Amino acid sequence: MPDVVIVGGGVNGASTAFHLAKAGVRSVTLLERRQLGAGASGKSGALVRCHYTNPHEARLAFESLKVFRSWGDIVGGDCGFEATGFLQVVAPQYEPQLRANVAAHQALGINTRVIAASEVKALVPEARVDDLTVAAHEPDSGFADPNATLYGFIAAARRLGVDVRTGVETTRVVLAGGRAAGVETSQGRIEADAVVLAPGVWASRLLAPLGLDLALVPHRAQVAVFRWPAGFSHRHPVFIDATMGAWFRPEGAAGTLIGVEMGITGTDIDHLDEGVDPDYVALCRSKLAARLPAFAEATMRGGWAGLIMMSPDERPIIDQIPSVPGLFCMLGDSGTSFKTSPAIGRCLAEWITAGAPQLMDLSPFRLSRFAEGRPWRDAHTYGSDRLTISR
Repeated sequence: MPDVVIVGGGVNGASTAFHLAKAGVRSVTLLERRQLGAGASGKSGALVRCHYTNPHEARLAFESLKVFRSWGDIVGGDCGFEATGFLQVVAPQYEPQLRANVAAHQALGINTRVIAASEVKALVPEARVDDLTVAAHEPDSGFADPNATLYGFIAAARRLGVDVRTGVETTRVVLAGGRAAGVETSQGRIEADAVVLAPGVWASRLLAPLGLDLALVPHRAQVAVFRWPAGFSHRHPVFIDATMGAWFRPEGAAGTLIGVEMGITGTDIDHLDEGVDPDYVALCRSKLAARLPAFAEATMRGGWAGLIMMSPDERPIIDQIPSVPGLFCMLGDSGTSFKTSPAIGRCLAEWITAGAPQLMDLSPFRLSRFAEGRPWRDAHTYGSDRLTISR
């Protein structure tokens, strides 16, 4: 089995470490420049749903949902998964696209169906539905605790012998004979037969010395938390509401966490403002109240900002980089890969140990799609110029 070093202490790096060790790799080192979850993973909204406007990410999500639902048996401990159910809401003119996507998901085995607006109302009596005809419903989906998920992978990886090092910055990928042979770090060189890059917004600094410019762009994304207003006590499902470009889910015992599909491009990754902007809070309250009117008077209870990295077509790059044998990557996920991290980590581990992913074909996520002039385009989207950054 090869020696492997993983760069990035987020949920994808941790999942890869766990799956490599589970597969019998005896020397796995995971490096994190700060603390575990310091990047996007620790700030994630942690939605766990299968609904995508393409079957490839839906498949990754479905395989991962199986892990979230059986976390104690597969990984150990508790990832905080709560099966509240999930609703994908779209404007009436996108009903044909929704039905096409749900049919594709059902073909994969996902427990989902199209429900009428009246059924949405029955599930969530407080919801406004007069602007809807249908929605997609996944009763098995929900959300998890992002840090508990990350720490669960890390704890399981450590039990299997993975060396997890925090406060260690990776400064360069080392090459020997044209292939990845380890990394240089702030604490010296680590040699390895394979290197996995899952460093989030710090990816470009490691790729540039290799002559790789993947046009990855950092975005600052925010969320806000609102206390349930007086008289509101319904533990509502997770929503992605394409009519207003927002997602929301329960948070804690009596709160709702919401994110609006927008980000600030080109943020300085070394000087992140982790707070939430006042005008963003007002925007979130208005979006939330448009679907759950009682929240027009809800108290804001907190919020935060994190960094996500966007690829040119806003879909992940999961690949063995063709120009550098032995260098694997999970990059530019646009903030969507928390829910798919169990499957991504497994696929990368299989790629390293077996020569190719066994769980599913990852060719749609290949880096070469950009050079081929074939950036990712979904057939059945819901009208937004930007693909979702729902986490």
